[in-house]
Amino acid sequence: MYSAHHEPHFSNRNNWLRATVLGANDGLISTASLLMGVAAARVDSHTLLLTGVASLIAGAISMAAGEYVSVSSQADTEKADLAKEAYELEHNSDRELKELTHIYVQRGLTPVMAHDVAVALTAHNALEAHARDEIGLTDTASANPLQAAVASALSFITGALLPVLCIWLLPKQYLVGGLGTVTLIGLAFLGWLSAYLGGAKIFPAIVRVVIWGVVALVTTNLIGEMFGVKTG
Repeated sequence: MYSAHHEPHFSNRNNWLRATVLGANDGLISTASLLMGVAAARVDSHTLLLTGVASLIAGAISMAAGEYVSVSSQADTEKADLAKEAYELEHNSDRELKELTHIYVQRGLTPVMAHDVAVALTAHNALEAHARDEIGLTDTASANPLQAAVASALSFITGALLPVLCIWLLPKQYLVGGLGTVTLIGLAFLGWLSAYLGGAKIFPAIVRVVIWGVVALVTTNLIGEMFGVKTG
C-alpha cells in the first residue's frame, strides 16, 4: 500500500483481470485434468498429445464465445438502463433531480448541499450523473465484450500450453507425476499473480486454486485408472 498522491486503484483492472485469471486457470486445470485422465488410461503418446492440442483449441474458442455472449448481454442491459434513464430525464426532469438529491443526502450531504450538487452535476451532464450515482455505471466498470473475449481466449491458451508442453517433453515414465507437479506449480503462480495484480492477500489466493487443482487432477486420474486400457 503506497500513495504519493495519485492513486491508481486495483478495481480499474476488473474487466480484464477477471477474464484473464478465469481463462488461465480454466486452461491449465481443464487441460491438465483431461490429460491426466487420458494418461492414466494408458493411451499412446500421439493420442495424448492430440488430445491436449484439441482441448487447447476447443477451450480457447469456447471461452472466447462464452465471455463475448455473457458480457454482450451485460452491455445490452447497461444500454437499456441508459436509454430508460435518458427518457426519464427528458420527460420527468424534476423527479430525476429530486432522486439525485436524495441519493446525495443518503451519502451524508445536507439537503441544501445535496440539492446544489445535484443541480450542478445535472447541468454538466445529467445522464452521466444518473448513470454513475443512480445505476452505478462508469467508463471503467462498463462491459466490454470484445476485451473480455480476447483476454479469455489468450489466457486460456497460455494456461493450456503448460500441460501440453509437459506431454510433449516429459518421458513417458514421468508423465503423470510430472504433469501433476507442473500443473500445481502453475496454479500456485496464477494464484500469486491474480492476488498481486488485484491487491489481495496472496496465501489464500494460492491455496484455493491449488486445492481445486488437486481435486480435479485426482478425480480425473482415478477415472482414467478405472476405465482405461488394461495392460499386462
